[in-house]
Parts: sequence; C-alpha cells; structure tokens
Amino acid sequence: MPRGPKTSLVVAQQIVRDTARKGLSPGDLLPPEKAMLEEYQIGRGTLREGLRLLEFQGMLTFKPGPKGGPVLLDPDASHLASTIILLMQLQNASLNTIVEARTALEPVVCRLAAERIGEDKLVELKDSVDRMQQSVETADIDTFLETNKQFHDIIAWSTGNALFGYLTDALMRITGGTVMGIDHPASLRKTTLKAHTQIYEALNNHDADLSEDRMRDHIKEYVKYAERKFPEVLSQVLPWNQALGG
Repeated sequence: MPRGPKTSLVVAQQIVRDTARKGLSPGDLLPPEKAMLEEYQIGRGTLREGLRLLEFQGMLTFKPGPKGGPVLLDPDASHLASTIILLMQLQNASLNTIVEARTALEPVVCRLAAERIGEDKLVELKDSVDRMQQSVETADIDTFLETNKQFHDIIAWSTGNALFGYLTDALMRITGGTVMGIDHPASLRKTTLKAHTQIYEALNNHDADLSEDRMRDHIKEYVKYAERKFPEVLSQVLPWNQALGG
C-alpha cells in the first residue's frame, strides 16, 4: 500500500486551510504553540517541522521575543523560481528552455491583459515606464532592472489570473539578467524603454492584437541580443545553488 503523507505535511496543509478560513493576513501572528498543539493534537516536534515546511515555502517567518512566534508573510514567486531551476537542472535543461517559455507565454498574457486591464494597473504601468525612462537617463542600472521586472509583473497580474502572475514573476526572476549574467548596456536599455512604451500604449488602447504583437517583438528582440552577445549563457544549465543565491 502507498504510504500516506507525513504528519508534519498534513499539519502544514491544515494550518494553511485554517489561515484562509480565519481570514488571516500577512503580518498576522499564528496562534501560540500551546494552542496549536491542542488544536491539532500533535507533538511539539511534528508541529515545528510543519511550521518549518511553511517557512521554507515562504509563507511565514519567526518573530523572536516573548511576544513573537510564527508570522504570516505574503509569498512571492521566489520559491517557484527556485523549484523551476531545480527541475530544469535535474533534466539538464539549459536557460534557453526558460527563454523559450517566456517567448510563448508572455505575448498571450499581454493579449489577455489588453482585454482585462483596469485603470489602476494602467497607472502603475505608466509609472513603471516613467521610472525606467529616468533610470535610462541617469544610467541607474538597479532601477532599470527593477522597473523592467515590475513592468512584466504588472501586465501578468492585470489579467486577473494568479497563475500567470506567479509564472511571469518566476520566469522574470530567472531571466532578468542578474542571475543569468547578461549585461544591459545603454543601447539595450534604450531599446527596452522604447518597447515598454509601445506596449503600454497598446494596452492603454485595449488593443489586444497590437499588445500581443508588440510583446512578442519585445521578447524576440531580447532573445536575439542574448543569442548574439551571450550564447554560452543561454546554453548553460543554471545550478540550483546559484538560483538560491549561493
């Protein structure tokens, strides 16, 4: 007979269900250890192992002190990105696999965004473009990379589909340049700014066809640059420890 899941995993899953049922939000403390031991009828070691599983998934952290304990976080896609890289390494798949996935996914996501994006997200998108323009003018690489990722994230989340949001976030974390080791010279930064401006205009007009085409052109232009300047980077398998910042 197949073995059932470990008790600590079952407890972790129950904690997740209970936080949703109770309407707890990021920043809220979970109940004290004694209360959870009584509620779940388990040993201290099992509870702590379950909490460590949730910590590893980025769902909570531990606040020190007498009034501390497990505190809920707002998970991002960093753990998803790490898992994707681990799976790709096990399959000996190169970074080009990730780039190919972005090329297929993001134009479709952008098309859907054009149909669904609201005024609040359009304002965020315009702010991202404006900040990128300022970063290009001042040669601020950090802000450029930040706004580059932010732009794609906003588009994905504006579809209203959380899976698109997390996937785009994860793929951008992998291919954003800093992990891959791809430079962003002034010429590429200017080209990227122009592409983002044109994509924003298409989205602002809710033109689905044009939004999809411009995002596809934008991704393909980036891929051409990477293939021309950094072919060895695209062909390498990114080690999992590098993805985790090791």
